[in-house]
Amino acid sequence: MMHKLASLARHRLAVALVLIAFVLAGCSLTRISQENFEKIQTGMTLAQVTAILGEPTESSSVDVAVFSGTVSKWKHGDVTITIQFVNGKVVAKQLSKGQPQ
Repeated sequence: MMHKLASLARHRLAVALVLIAFVLAGCSLTRISQENFEKIQTGMTLAQVTAILGEPTESSSVDVAVFSGTVSKWKHGDVTITIQFVNGKVVAKQLSKGQPQ
């Protein structure tokens, strides 16, 4: 009887640890957040922004003479972070919350 109780306790502990791991992994996957948005500063490079937010969900660029501009978006659920780069540096940023797309 004691063996069964010990086995059941170990099983419950293992299940609890797996659930905790999933919760923690889910939290770390969401890099698209107000907190990380606030870390983005004017003058940062795309590499610095990517280190904070991960790879952009979408990006579009234009090059005209000595000017290059890129608009990149990071999306998660109903949150979108849009960052504008001019000549490789952040010049503007926006965080929007709305309907998931």
